[in-house]
Order: sequence, then C-alpha cells, then structure tokens
Amino acid sequence: MSVRVLDPVRSVKVKLGLLVAASVLVAVVVATIGEAGGVPVWLSIPVTVALALAVTQLLAVGMTSPLREMTTAARRMAAGDHDVRVTATSRDEVGELADAFNRMAEELAAVDRQRRELVANVSHELRTPITALNAVLENLADGVADPDPATLRAALDQGERMAGLVGDLLDLSRVDAGKAPLARETVDVRRLLDAAVAESRVGGRDVTYDVRVDPPDLSAEGDPARLRQLVANLLDNASRHSPPGGVVSVSARADSGRWLLEVSDQGPGVAPEHRDRAFERFGTLSEVSAESGGGGTGLGLAIARWVTDLHGGSIGFVDPGPGGSGARVRADLPLVPAPSRPPHVPQTREEPPVTQPTAPVAVRPAPPAGASITDATFGDFWPERALPGNVRVLLGALGVGVLAGIVLPFRDLGLGVFVVLLAAGGLVMAASRHRRDPFTLTCAALCLALASVVVIRDAEWIAVLCLLAGGGLCAVGLVRGRTVPAFVVSVIAWPLAGLRGLPWLGRTIRILTGLGSGAALLRTVLLSAIGLAVFALLFASADALFAEWVGAVVPDVGSEDFALRVFVAFFVGGVVLAGGYLALNPPTTDRGVRQQRPVAHRFEWLAPVLVVDAVFVLFLVAQAAVIFGGHAYLERTTGLTYAEYVHQGFGQLTVATALTLLVTWAASRKAPRETPADRAWIRGSLGPLCAATLVVVASALYRMSVYQDAYGFTRLRLLVDVFEGWLGLLVLATMAGGLSLRAAWLPRFGLLTGVVALLGLAAINPDAWIARHNIERYDDTGKIDWDYLAGLSDDALPVLTDLPDDLEECAIDLGARAEHGEDDWLEWNLGRARAADFADEHERTWQQRTDCPGQTS
Repeated sequence: MSVRVLDPVRSVKVKLGLLVAASVLVAVVVATIGEAGGVPVWLSIPVTVALALAVTQLLAVGMTSPLREMTTAARRMAAGDHDVRVTATSRDEVGELADAFNRMAEELAAVDRQRRELVANVSHELRTPITALNAVLENLADGVADPDPATLRAALDQGERMAGLVGDLLDLSRVDAGKAPLARETVDVRRLLDAAVAESRVGGRDVTYDVRVDPPDLSAEGDPARLRQLVANLLDNASRHSPPGGVVSVSARADSGRWLLEVSDQGPGVAPEHRDRAFERFGTLSEVSAESGGGGTGLGLAIARWVTDLHGGSIGFVDPGPGGSGARVRADLPLVPAPSRPPHVPQTREEPPVTQPTAPVAVRPAPPAGASITDATFGDFWPERALPGNVRVLLGALGVGVLAGIVLPFRDLGLGVFVVLLAAGGLVMAASRHRRDPFTLTCAALCLALASVVVIRDAEWIAVLCLLAGGGLCAVGLVRGRTVPAFVVSVIAWPLAGLRGLPWLGRTIRILTGLGSGAALLRTVLLSAIGLAVFALLFASADALFAEWVGAVVPDVGSEDFALRVFVAFFVGGVVLAGGYLALNPPTTDRGVRQQRPVAHRFEWLAPVLVVDAVFVLFLVAQAAVIFGGHAYLERTTGLTYAEYVHQGFGQLTVATALTLLVTWAASRKAPRETPADRAWIRGSLGPLCAATLVVVASALYRMSVYQDAYGFTRLRLLVDVFEGWLGLLVLATMAGGLSLRAAWLPRFGLLTGVVALLGLAAINPDAWIARHNIERYDDTGKIDWDYLAGLSDDALPVLTDLPDDLEECAIDLGARAEHGEDDWLEWNLGRARAADFADEHERTWQQRTDCPGQTS
C-alpha cells in the first residue's frame, strides 16, 4: 500500500525536504510525548525511530513506485512485451520521466508492429514473383515450354519485380543507417518532371500525363537522383491507381521560397482514415493497390516521404480540387534545403547498412508484480518467496502488544511477564515454517524453560540473562542455523525483519482493509477520530455529566501511565510482528558446505600452531614450578602472595581458552587431510594444544576457587566459573569431533549446552548459592561482606534466615524490602513469595545493622 499524497508537488527536491520534515516532526512529537510520560530512553528511542521510519517508508513508497514500475516494465519490454505502461500521476521529474517512458513504450510498440508488418508484407510481396518465376523455370526445365522470347520476358519481369522490391528495401535501410547523404546541386524542375514522365511511359500503362510548371524556368537546389526517385514513385503510384485511359496530372509551382509538387490521379482515392498510414512501409495504399489489381511493393510512398524529409520538406495527401476525384499528393519542398540533417536520421553511423548478426542478449527475468526496494536490497540472501499476507499474525502481534501494555508497566518481573512471553512465543511458533523440525522444537522447549525463570527467581541479573538468551535462541530456532555465523545472522535478522517485512505487511494490511482500500480506510479512521475528539471535548467542556461519562470510558491520554503503556504496547507488538515475519520467511543463512582451501605448504599452518603449543608448554612449566616450589618460592620470585597471584590471571586464562578454540578452528580449515601424514600432524599439533587447554581451564577454575575463598563469592565470579567450564566442555567436544570445529553437530552442541548451562545456573538459585558460600567462609575465617549479602535478591532469604537471630539483621534489610509494597498476582514470583512469607512471620520491620562482626569492604 503506497500513499501518494506528494504527487502534486512538482520538484523531487521539495518532496525530499517534505519527507525529511515529516519524519523529523514525527520523531520530535513521539520523543516529546515519551519524555513527558516518563518513558525510559531505552524504550523511547526504538519506538521513535520505528515510527519515523514508518512515516518515511509510507511517503517514500509513493515517491519511488513509478521508478519501480519502470524497472519492471523495462525488463518486460526487454523480453518483448511492448504493451506495458506505468502509472504517471506525479507532477515532478519522476512523473515527467514516467510520461516519457510511456511515450517511448508506445513508439517502440509501433516500431515493433511495423517490423512485424514489414516481415509479413515482404514475405507476401516476394512470394508471388518467386512462385511465378519458379513455375516458368520449372516448365523450361521439364520441356513443357520452349525458351521463346515471351517466356523469357515473363521470367525477366518477375526478376525485375523482385529486384525493385530489394532496391526499395536497400534505399530504406540506408535511411535507417544514416547512409543517405544529400548531394546538392541546382535542378531544373521542368526537365526533372519530363524525364520522370518519360520513364513512366515506358512502363506501358494506359494513362496520359499532364505536366505543368509555374514558372516554366523553375529551378531548385537538391539531390537530382533523390528528387527523380521521389517523382518516379509518385507517378508510379498514381498510374497504377488510375483507370485505363485516365489522366495523371503533374504540377510544380513556386510559393514564397518553396516549391510545391503535386501529383493527381483519377482513381478511387484514399479514404481520410487511411491517409495517416499511407506513407508507412507496406501501408494502407498497398492494400488499396492489391484490391484494385495494381502491382507495386508498397514501399513507394515510404521512399517518397524519406526523400522529402531528406530535403527538409513534407509530403501528404490533400483533398482533390473542386469537382475532382481520385488521390492528390502534395510535396512541399524548400528551394534551398537547409544543411542540417532531418531530426529522425542519426548524425553518425559507421556500421554498414546491412545488419550483422549479434550474440543474444541475456535478459534477466522480470521480478514479480509489486516488487519493492527491499527485494533488491536483500536479494537472494533473504528472498520474498511469494509470501502472502497473514492477517492472523498481524492481529496476534497487535494483541500481544496490547497485552504487554496492560500487564508489563509498573510491575516487577513475574507471572505477567511470563504470560506475555508465552503468548508471543506461541504466536511465533505457530507461524514458523519449521515448527515440526526437531531442532526448532528443542529451541522452543529451552525458550519456555528460560522464560519460566522470571516466575521462579527474583534475581534480575539471572532473569535478564535468561531472557536475552531466550530471544537469541528463538531466532536461531526459527532460522534453523547450523554454524556460528548463521547464529549471528539469525539474531541480527530479527530487527532487520522490521524492514524486510514491509512488503508483506503492506499485503497483509490490504487483505485486512479489503482488497486495496487501505488508503480509504485510513482516511476514514483519521476523520472519524478527529470528529470524535473535537465534539467529545466540546460537549465535555459544556456539560459536567457528559464529562464524567467520557472520563469513565476514555483513558487519560495525558497521563504518564497511558503514555508508557502505549510505548510498551507499540514496542512489544513490533518486536513480536518482526518475529512473526522471521518465522514465516526466515533468511537463507546456510548455503551448503563451503569448499575448504587448504594451504599449499604444511608449514603455513603448522608453524603458528607449534608456536602456540610452545607457549602453552612454557605456561604449564610455570604452573608446575608454583606447585613444586611452594608459596614461598612464588612470593620470593614475584613478590606476590598466592591469593594475589591467582587473582591476577583468571580473566586472562578465560580469554586464552576462547582463543584456543579460534586457533583450532583456523588450523582445521587450512590444514589438508588427504594423506595419513597430514592427519598425523594434525593430531600431533592440535591434540596437545587441546590437552594443554584443558589444563588451563582447570587452572583458571582453581584460581577462581582460591580467589573466592580469599575475597568472597559474587555473581560475576560465579558467572565466570560457569563460562570457563562451558569453554572446557567445548574443548572436549572439539577433541571428540576429530580436532576440528568443522563437525556439523558442534556449533549446535555448543549453543544448546551453553543454554543448558545458563538454565543450570538459574536452577541452583545463584543468589542463595552465593549467600551460603559466603556464610560458610564467615564460619571459617570470620570475614564477610554483610552489605553485599543484604543487596542480594529475595532468592537468598531462605539461606539468610538460617543465620542466628543476632546476625539476621546484618544480612537482611526488611525495611528496604518493604518499600516495594505488595505484589499483585501478575507480579507473583516464587522468590518474592518466600520473602513475603518470611516478612509476615516477623512482627516488626528492622533496618540493617551497621555494627556487624567480620564486616569487610
């Protein structure tokens, strides 16, 4: 659906300015509303950008639709369809281009029609003399007829007829090729006409010629051969259409710097409706000639028009004089032709007039009707696949957006968020093209488990991580990616679906609004809304009871509550709609297995791997020195305590583990595997590297354990532990896959095990785990960070309530927790529910103590 409200504007520059102004205005208005309504920036910015882009797209589609139509029409014309036309309603430069395109299409259609007629008529004209000539020659060959002069004359006549046709065609081909120069000299008009009449009398036709020249000594500049060809063709046409004994009148007279040549006959004449086509090749007069029994090639008048054009003149039929009948042709020629060529003749043309065969031109197939700019932008990577509109997905996305606007604002993560996620996931899964694929089903089950974390855990950090992982896993499941690049593309494709799905959205809206009446429906809705708002406000300000009724039905659109809900509804509905399109039409991310290109020499991949192996070996030697040398050797050598030493490197070791996987991947791509020696070198170099990496993983986990024992347990440290353990699992999987990350199952294995590891972290109740281990450390060392424990989520309360009564007030701040107020059923969460039960068991609400034993910073 395109809105072409800018069609009356006469300049593309002005249209672009209005387009930018409209987009900026929409962005400013939406941003202002969001700021006044207290909408968070992270929510206001994407909604503002989306609405501004929607307005831009709505107006730009109308501006560019003639260009897209012309592209489609040009491809159809290249394929031979000259009947196509484009819509030219715009009044700017694009509209003028569309008008010119339509005129060009009409001219090409006329030329193509003339070409077909030329082929048909030439075939018809040549067939008759060839048939007659063949018959004469066959009789001569079979001895049926004697080669007497009459028979040979008959054969010669047919040959001359074909030669005349070929000569006329060659003359016209010289015109088309621009190879007909004008050899100018002074021509005596009387002598020119007499010579032409004398040649016409030789033809043996029973007509009389009446020649008149005024003044008798009239002369003009021109090409004598061409002018003689002009007169000869006019006389031939008139004599063939004149009855036996008829008179052909030929006159020439001067007229204000020009001279007029007229040829009249007493034949049937030319009907006015045929005069426009009379001078076309094989035009109407050839048909008249055939009907009247005359001969001719049907090219005489076309050649006559070419001669007059070459001299800068004109030719046409005029009405006979008073009381006259027949046809009357008038050629209007200058006495001194201009030196310039006629407009329709090419200025320069070097190739010969005979057309040479050329190689066929490959014509790309025309795109489907309604193809948009997004089809050219995304191309084969994300084809449209002729996807029809889907009203259920659109309405479902709108419904989920409205549900989110009602449920999500002003509530913590809990049951309401899970309900919205369940509705959105169900819609996307129902629309998925691959909803029966085992991998897609597995991803859907894991997404459901990740979404349920918001109902079980109060810790926002683990809930947000699960939601982000669930969104990425959902995109991968919809696209069915198989490689790591495919996973990345799948995640990026979700926001890009908002752009790629615009044509599909337009088709869906047309279905929803009823066969393309979307613009009318939009105008109706806008006018109705304006009328409702204006008169409702007027009556509400005039009558208090009416105002109460309106207030009870219509929400306060000026309130922060309403603004935030609208933004949330629009944002969530747009995300779900983009996910629905991604499910209906996923991009092509995996184009088969790419052919590997191993290096030519073994040392090109082996030398870097051996260098990394050497570094790993040196690191392992250092670890052995620490183990066997003891803490005293470490402190004496480095000046660091063991706790400081282990704190220094666990982050770097985690990065080293990830880089090892990258080295293994690069080496497996470049190392050839054709010979047993190649495979042996792979095992001998990458095997020790992976084994050393497992030692690095164990060292990193050990260092983190020692550091936590010395400085306490936190969320980030626990998350690093899980991540490092997952990397170690990937190293083991790489070894199981033959020391290559090219195994088809390995990317999906890494993705799914990472999600399972995150779910496992949520399952152990991480905040409670952190609280328990910090309390155990307090029992062993007498040191603890009570402030950190008090800042943990409600998930940790079951552990913290096991503390002695005098220490509960150090780890629990019931006063801060009470400030959140009571949750409604849409905010229900297992962790918060347990915390509420604990608070109900105490008769008073205390603040956290500040004089707690063992406090560390």
